[in-house]
Amino acid sequence: MELDWLHDLEEKARLIRRDIVTMIGVAGSGHPGGSLSAVEIVTALYFHIMRLDPQNPDWPDRDRFILSKGHAAPLLYAVLAHRGYFPREELFTLRKLGSRLQGHPDRKSLPGVEMSTGSLGQGLSVANGIALAGRLDGRSYRVYVLLGDGELEEGMVWEAAMAAAHYKLDRVTAFVDHNGLQIDGPIREVLSPEPIAAKFQAFGWEVLTIDGHDFGQIIRAVEEAKGIKGRPTAIVAETVKGKGVGFMEHQVGWHGVAPKPEEVERALNELERGEGRG
Repeated sequence: MELDWLHDLEEKARLIRRDIVTMIGVAGSGHPGGSLSAVEIVTALYFHIMRLDPQNPDWPDRDRFILSKGHAAPLLYAVLAHRGYFPREELFTLRKLGSRLQGHPDRKSLPGVEMSTGSLGQGLSVANGIALAGRLDGRSYRVYVLLGDGELEEGMVWEAAMAAAHYKLDRVTAFVDHNGLQIDGPIREVLSPEPIAAKFQAFGWEVLTIDGHDFGQIIRAVEEAKGIKGRPTAIVAETVKGKGVGFMEHQVGWHGVAPKPEEVERALNELERGEGRG
């Protein structure tokens, strides 16, 4: 990868993290932890990997992205705004009455949102349906879906995993945001979905494990997935909840709590200086 591309992606990720923290702070509610953990994944998809046209969001041949963990909506909103789907200033209407940016994504109101999500466990099934439709229509687009690791406790995920392998949906790539925490605590203690990689393999998937904050690893994994024929690919991305904001990192309490104004200022200062602990 050219170094200027890497620098541009890292700078975009920093700006997106700033907007996530700011918009949740302005709203007074939202989910910062799981939004910050997946910034590099979604940034890489929208700014380097996916075939799309923000000026024509319904272009039939566009690649699709499904945010199955819909509570990370601030991340999707920030990426879509920076990519040009709607004005960035609109981010700061998050969760306001009449805003197009509600607590979970609404495909009917906001361009670029492929599926209304929030009820966990449904995204992979929708990705399968979109991929099957593309096959029937003779389209070449690919479908990407982002799952939370806690979301893997939903049985519907595994029904969809079984179906994707059965129908040989090799244009489906599922990212698992493996930050190890959910709203009630560590996933291993609440209802362990481990071993995640082995389970996807047992369901007939190709599985890759990467550092979910490393743009190079993300992009190389997607390129490898494109070359795999006859089965879907799961990319288990090891991430840090609250990544980039030191006092949020690895903290269950920041799953769904908005920072106070002084905490927003502290977070923005940390992001400016790149002081997240990692």
